[in-house]
Amino acid sequence: MNKQRKCVGCGEFKPRENFIRVMKTEKGGELVINPNSKTFGRSAYLCYNQKCIELALKKSKLNKALKTSAALEKATLLEQLNQEN
Repeated sequence: MNKQRKCVGCGEFKPRENFIRVMKTEKGGELVINPNSKTFGRSAYLCYNQKCIELALKKSKLNKALKTSAALEKATLLEQLNQEN
């Protein structure tokens, strides 16, 4: 059974394999994009489209979901999006 997750940008539910996973590490609080499944920390998920990424960053939804004030560059997320396409 696939675990369903919710996109921080648009709010749509999908299997977690269909998302970019952004994680705040347990130790140090650094933000990591698409970490391996063995890494623990608070996670947020974004659809693989530019609109969701922009919406999540514009309204600080990503920071609220991760409970952090650390900045994540839009360019970094868009680069990840381009790698998957």
